[in-house]
Amino acid sequence: MTERIGFIGLGVMGKPMAMNLLKDGWTLYVHNRTRSRAEELAERGATIMDSPRQVAEASDIIITMVPDTPDAEAVYFGPDGVLTGARPGHLYIDMSTVTPAFARRLAEAAGRQGGDALDAPVSGGDVGAREGTLSIMVGGSEAAFSRAMPIFRTLGKNIVRMGEAGAGQITKACNQVVVALTIEAVAEGLTLAERAGIDPARVRQALAGGLADSRILGLHGQRMLEQRFQPGFRVRLHQKDLGIALDAADSVGLALPHTALAREHMKQLVRQGHGDLDHSALILSLTADTDASE
Repeated sequence: MTERIGFIGLGVMGKPMAMNLLKDGWTLYVHNRTRSRAEELAERGATIMDSPRQVAEASDIIITMVPDTPDAEAVYFGPDGVLTGARPGHLYIDMSTVTPAFARRLAEAAGRQGGDALDAPVSGGDVGAREGTLSIMVGGSEAAFSRAMPIFRTLGKNIVRMGEAGAGQITKACNQVVVALTIEAVAEGLTLAERAGIDPARVRQALAGGLADSRILGLHGQRMLEQRFQPGFRVRLHQKDLGIALDAADSVGLALPHTALAREHMKQLVRQGHGDLDHSALILSLTADTDASE
């Protein structure tokens, strides 16, 4: 592997992704606000850097995986950010879920400095990150996409270039709408079964053999049955993602009423102190509503 990779953001998703790059033989320079998260990677051969700028100065390709648009703003455009260490030929791959507007702004800034950028958000959760089976939705130029493909093949299985800068983030917004509404549907179905006196575990088993089957029914349905809500993908982050989707819809004159309702349920969980639970905990919002109505 001739290109040196910088990786910034070593959370639930970022850390296993960076670990897979190390296992595949890439030279890795890493940074995280909480330095302790980087230590295991250092034991496997990564070099810990003190700032995003240092990561950029040491690397040819910089990957970021941070929670929200303001975090990405700070990492790239901050006073000690990635772009302060930019040089011609740099490729920036932001795999965070952020606004399409930020993706386009980063691509424009990279171009002015003789580099390139891709917005490449992912789906597949922490399991996909660990197993290297993520779906990767990419916006940016064909040339940058081709250059990044060896990295993407380490991290994922379903890798699709969606169009120019921002297209990856729009696609991820669509993904988050479908995921949220499917989690809501599974939660409602299992709750209905329980209230009607039918074993919800057996209902899940029966549905798994028909048209209602899905990965969400399998994975999150089991989490709901077990009341096992350690993340995974946090409620507060999915709430943020649905906000991005609703803003994107508003920009094209489209209403997404069911998405708005799912976001309200997530907001309710955050207000109740459950924002760091896995998003399968949406069932708690539903059961709280039904309990209150009795």
